[in-house]
Amino acid sequence: MKILGIDPGYGIIGFGLVEAERGQFRLLRCGAITTPAGMDFSARLEIVYEDMRQLLEISKPDVVAIEELFFGQNVTTGIGVAQSRGVILLTIRQAGLEVFSYKPSQVKQAVVGYGNATKHQVMDMTKRLLHLDAMPKPDDAADAIAIALCHGRSATSLLARIKEG
Repeated sequence: MKILGIDPGYGIIGFGLVEAERGQFRLLRCGAITTPAGMDFSARLEIVYEDMRQLLEISKPDVVAIEELFFGQNVTTGIGVAQSRGVILLTIRQAGLEVFSYKPSQVKQAVVGYGNATKHQVMDMTKRLLHLDAMPKPDDAADAIAIALCHGRSATSLLARIKEG
């Protein structure tokens, strides 16, 4: 199963394409969609849409996993990220793909085994699971890879198989 993980944003949208097969994972590609700061926000959303559409065409994932939003201190930034996430979700649905959303604590739990793990712990375990020498950059891409791994580990668990049956 090819899983495209997405770390939503509007300045930088991280992505990571992971192949999951029989509990083994392999990183196929990763990177980031970027939009120029200072550009009209609606134009930035158009870039997100077009680049996401091209990414889906090129990567041909079976499913997409995306992080749910966490509103911290800056609500204004959160609103922009929410708008971009909406564009991303629409693009995924237009491509006919199933999308799964995960909270940050779910990603940490699935990758590290502890829902309050630190970012460093998540990155270290991601590196180990994929047998990488170093974590890919930017951090948004690394986060997206962890989101893809979260889905891979959740979707292939015994509990998920029982629910499907």
